[in-house]
Amino acid sequence: MTTDDLRSLIYDFGRRARAAARVLARTSTEQKNRGLLAMADALVESGDLILAENAKDVAKAEQAGLSGAMVDRLRLDTKRLEAMAEGIRQVAELPDPVGETLRDWTRPNGLRISKIRVPIGVVGIIYESRPNVTCDAAVLCTKTGNATILRGGSESIHSNVAIASALSRGAAQAGLPADSVLLIPTTDREAVKVLCGMDQHLDVIVPRGGKGLIETVVSHARMPVIKHYDGICAIYVDAQADLAMARDIVLNAKCQRPGVCNAMETLLVHQSVAAPFFAGLGPVLREKKVEVRGDARVCSLLPGVAVRASEADFRTEFLDLILAAKVVDSLEEAIEHIETHGSHHSDGIVTADEGAAERFLQEIDSATVYWNASTRFTDGGEFGFGAEIGISTDKLHARGPMGLEELTTYKYLLRGTGQVRV
Repeated sequence: MTTDDLRSLIYDFGRRARAAARVLARTSTEQKNRGLLAMADALVESGDLILAENAKDVAKAEQAGLSGAMVDRLRLDTKRLEAMAEGIRQVAELPDPVGETLRDWTRPNGLRISKIRVPIGVVGIIYESRPNVTCDAAVLCTKTGNATILRGGSESIHSNVAIASALSRGAAQAGLPADSVLLIPTTDREAVKVLCGMDQHLDVIVPRGGKGLIETVVSHARMPVIKHYDGICAIYVDAQADLAMARDIVLNAKCQRPGVCNAMETLLVHQSVAAPFFAGLGPVLREKKVEVRGDARVCSLLPGVAVRASEADFRTEFLDLILAAKVVDSLEEAIEHIETHGSHHSDGIVTADEGAAERFLQEIDSATVYWNASTRFTDGGEFGFGAEIGISTDKLHARGPMGLEELTTYKYLLRGTGQVRV
């Protein structure tokens, strides 16, 4: 496909999506929910095809030597596909934020002003290897009356095309616009730049992927971008921590699924409990084949840790079974380290000291901050949102897991009786 052909295709998508968005904006909650349920059914009905297409992507990824964590993010199976369908049904049951009155007041001149939630319009999603994003993005946008244009990565192209086709078919069968969900069927990198320049048809872009992708989108986008650069998540084990609880939380945050953005990358341990804590944690880390990169004190406490942590290690999102660890002398030092080296995504403290916990919760400037829980809960489904469009580390419009409310904006409706300004 030539550059001109690609540009023509994407701009045609933009015009079609804009037309679909106008229809969706006036579609009732009941009809949108019927569409979502039909999308879930279509996903299940297309299960064999979707898994066959996904197998092509997985085989290609393994041949290319992608890490086990990256292949796991890509892989679908019957259980994951059923979970995707169930997630759609859960979104259908959630309250529709569109049309909600946020505020209503009357001015002294009798002019009544209402602030109400409305759809954003057309949402572009640019993402990499996770095919479930195709489903999550399409579903949340449909529920909130937004059309969506999807551009997935080359690793999951076969999976994405099959999933988007099933969702679009289900939506159309239920009477929603067939162009509510459009997926760009090419992995040409030029598509990203074309999409980013299409501000007359696209209202916002949400990139989900590595830092390189996000920087490319930010540098080319002519419309707002909602993003997160890195998931450099830290857990601090305080002097008053229950060490058994801390061990379980750390292992879950690091090992349960290391290739995702809410996995722990940095472990900080108070010096007063470092020796007993690492004595209990070390054997399990070795059993799970976690590579620890520690400071001098960690290396002295963990036999076999030969890699000294560099400054860069504490600023790295490994997305793998690699852990940067450090012993700190105080809560203040832990907070300072996280604020200096972290990415303001998800950070936690393990402690029985309520005062220390509350200070940590207040002073850590991250999208999600935890007390005595794994960072792995930073997820739209776990927050009760049904699914998520992404996790934002921005501070404006959306922050943290982005669910339905974050896919709306607002407008003011003014009702008068002939008022004029003097």
